Amino acid sequence: MERLSGLDASFLYLETPEQLMHVCAVFVLDPSTIPGGYDFAKFRDALEVAIADIPQFTRKVQKVPMEIAHPVWVHDRHFDINRHVHRVALPGDGGFAELAQLCDHLASLPVNRKHPLWELWVIEGYRDVGRGPEETRVAAEDAADKIVVLIKMHHATVDGASGASIVSHLCSLDPDSVPVSVLTGEGRTSTGDEREQGSLEIFGRGVAAALLRPLSLGRVVQPTVDLVVQTVDRIRRGTAMAPPFKAPRTPFNGNITGQRAIGLADMLLDDFKEIRRISGATVNDVVLSVAGGALRSYLSDHDELPDAPLLATVPVSVREETQRAEGMNKVSALFARLGTDIADPWERLTSMAEANRNAKDHQKAIPADALQDWAEFAPPRTFGLAMRTYAALRISERGPVVHNLVISNVPGPPMPLYFMGAKIDALYPLGPIFHGAGLNITVLSNNGVVHVGAIACPEAVPDPERLVDYFPRELARLKAAAEAHL
Repeated sequence: MERLSGLDASFLYLETPEQLMHVCAVFVLDPSTIPGGYDFAKFRDALEVAIADIPQFTRKVQKVPMEIAHPVWVHDRHFDINRHVHRVALPGDGGFAELAQLCDHLASLPVNRKHPLWELWVIEGYRDVGRGPEETRVAAEDAADKIVVLIKMHHATVDGASGASIVSHLCSLDPDSVPVSVLTGEGRTSTGDEREQGSLEIFGRGVAAALLRPLSLGRVVQPTVDLVVQTVDRIRRGTAMAPPFKAPRTPFNGNITGQRAIGLADMLLDDFKEIRRISGATVNDVVLSVAGGALRSYLSDHDELPDAPLLATVPVSVREETQRAEGMNKVSALFARLGTDIADPWERLTSMAEANRNAKDHQKAIPADALQDWAEFAPPRTFGLAMRTYAALRISERGPVVHNLVISNVPGPPMPLYFMGAKIDALYPLGPIFHGAGLNITVLSNNGVVHVGAIACPEAVPDPERLVDYFPRELARLKAAAEAHL
C-alpha cells in the first residue's frame, strides 16, 4: 500500500464534472508492421502482458476513512483488461474530421475511479490522407487504413515526463520485439502491495500521516521565505520570470464546461533545429515563439488579440533534482510571456529567448520540492474546495487572470518506435484544462516530426483545429526570418 503524494492527490480533488483531470495521448499506428497482421484480440492480449507489472495500470485509489489523510494506492485484485480497453470503428470515410469528432467525445468522458485510472480506445478504419508536412504527407492513392489509439490516464498517476517514459517502455525498437517493460521492468515505480488492505489499517496509517503533517511546516516555510526574498531581488534587478495574475484577458480565461475539442498538427524537427542553430536559442524557445505567433494570428483573426502579451504556464520536470521518492507528479513551473504583441517572428524569438533565460534561472532557484511540499502540507480536499468555490463564484471571469494557457514541450524518441508491433506514425499528447485556462497545448517530438496536440473547452476555443493550423505557417515564417539573418 502506498499513499498518494499531496500533489498527486490534489489532481483527484481538483476534478469536477467540468474540470476533468486526465491526460490523453493519440497514437496513429501502421498495422501493416504487426507480425501476423492486426487482430484486436491479439492486440489487447499483448497489451495486457505489457502492462501487468506497471503499477499505474493495475492499482486503484482507495479513500482513507473519514478522509483524514490523502488516499492510498491499492492493487486491484479484480483487474480486468476489458474494463479498460475498448474497440470502435470510424464512420463514413474514416477521415480526420470523423477521427477528431470521436476523440473530442472520448476526451470529454471521465475516468472511472472505481478501477485503475486509465482507459484505452482502439479506433479502426482511419485513413490519414493529406495531413502533416509535405515531406511526410500521404497521397489518397497511397493511403491505407490505420489504427488510432486514444489512451487516457488520470493526472494523479502520471505527469508529462513519466507519461513519456511509460509510453517508451510499452514500445519496442522493431515490430518483432516485446515491449521494453516486459524485458526490463523499466518504467515501474514499485511492485505494489498485492494483499488486501483493511479499512482499519488504512485508517491507522492515515491517522499517523495526519499527526505528522504539522512537523513538516518548518521545512515548507523557511524555503518559501527565502524564495520570496530572492524573487524581490530578481524583480529589482529585472531578472525575474513573468509574474502570474497579470495576464491579459482572452476568450480562454473563463469557466469551462465538461466538453472538449482537439486540434492536431505536425512539423519537421529539422526546421526547429535549424532555427536553433542560426539563432542560438533553445528548441523550447523556438516552440514557445512559434506558439506565440500562432496564438497571435488566431486571436487576431477573431478580433480578440490583446495589447499585452499572453502569459503561459510551462510545466518543468524536477525528477533529476527532487529529494522525494514517492509521487507520480514531480513538477515545477515557470511563467513565460509568448510575445503575442510582437508581429515580427525573429524579433519575437530573440526577445523571448532572453526572457526565458531569466525565467529558467529563476525557476531553478525555486526548491525542486516546493510545490510537492506545500501540496503535502495542505489538508485533504483543500484544493477541491478552493476550486469549487472559485468556479461557483466565477472568479475566473471577474478577477485577475492568473495565466492564459498551459504549454508543455516533451522530448520524444528520435527513432521509430512500435506499439504492440504497429509502427507509431504520429503521437499527439493532450493535457488537462482548468477553470480560468481553457486551452492546453502540448508539443512532442517523435522520429523527426514535431506533433502538436491542442485541447480546449469549445466554449473558449470553438475551433482548435484552426489554431494548430497556424503552427506550421508560423514555423515557416520564423525559418525564413532566421535564414535572412545568416
